[in-house]
Order: sequence, then C-alpha cells, then structure tokens
Amino acid sequence: MFSKIAAWDDVCTRYFLAHRFSACTDKWLRRYVRLGDGYIWALVVLYVIAHYGFPFFLSIVVRVLISIAICLALYWFMKLTVKRRRPFDAIPEVRALVPPLDKYSFPSGHTMNNLAVAATVCAFAPEAGCIMILLPLTWGLLRVYFGVHWISDVIGGFFLGILSFVIATVLWHLFGASLTSALDVQWLFVR
Repeated sequence: MFSKIAAWDDVCTRYFLAHRFSACTDKWLRRYVRLGDGYIWALVVLYVIAHYGFPFFLSIVVRVLISIAICLALYWFMKLTVKRRRPFDAIPEVRALVPPLDKYSFPSGHTMNNLAVAATVCAFAPEAGCIMILLPLTWGLLRVYFGVHWISDVIGGFFLGILSFVIATVLWHLFGASLTSALDVQWLFVR
C-alpha cells in the first residue's frame, strides 16, 4: 500500500513540475501560501471580535488553544516517527520554491494546524470558519506545487487536523465545566 501511495505522490509531484505557472503568478502564489504561516488569523480575530464581542472571542480562543496543543503534539509525533523526506530531497529535478519550516514532510503542518484552528472557529462562528477551512487545503496543494510536500502529506494533514479538533472538542466536553468552575471564568461557556 505504501508503494502505491509513493507512486501516486511521485506522479502528482512530477505533474506539478511539468505544469508551471508564469513567474509572476508564482510570485503571487508564494505570497498567498505565506498566509498559512498564521498571518490570516489576525483578520479572523478582528472579525469575531467585531461581530460577536470580546467575551465570545475569549471562549473561542480557549478552545483553539486546546486544539492547537493537541495538533502540535500529533504533528511532532508524526514528523519524528515517520521522518519522510521532502520532494526536493527525493527527486533531483524538484526545487523548494518556498522555504520548508522543518526537515520532514509528513504531515503538512500548514494544512493540519490551520485546519484544526479553522474547524474550531467554524464550530462557533460558521461564516468565518467555513472559508477558513478551504484555505489550508489550498495552501497544502500549493506547497505540493512548490516542491516541499507530497500530496499524501496534505491529505494526512487534513485528517490529522480534523482529528485534533475532534479530540479537543471531546476533551472540552469532558473537562470544560470543571475548568471554568475551578478558574471561576463562566465566559468560557459563552454560547
């Protein structure tokens, strides 16, 4: 099975290698993919505060922090267990056209981490979160295009990001009430 995934990854990577956009388009796409480094979230923060208020925003932040903590734990466990080489390390013709954030390829952290946050936001502010769910997928595909990920890294990042959100939600339902009463912060249960 892993050989079939590797073959499919190779085909997809070589397809992107053979079908390049113009240099001007690549320049704009590189700027767009950098939004996946976390810059876009400032706009989401402003939107949620403006439309829902600060207490509601704080209740989302706590849940987002739980999702991120779980996501990062899964992310580093997978990165350091799988230790998959990046396409530019495995295929001589492929160059990294954006800087990789770490040494290994699987899973796509841009997809995984941003999707865990987006799913959490979507659960409470759907009009902001739904758009934000699409962005990590496009960032992941562009990172395949730019030679720093395989397509299966993006797919794996997608599922692991959703899994992080689900685990965080279950933990919140199990321990959220006791956390808010212990800290005497009822605003955590807004909505």
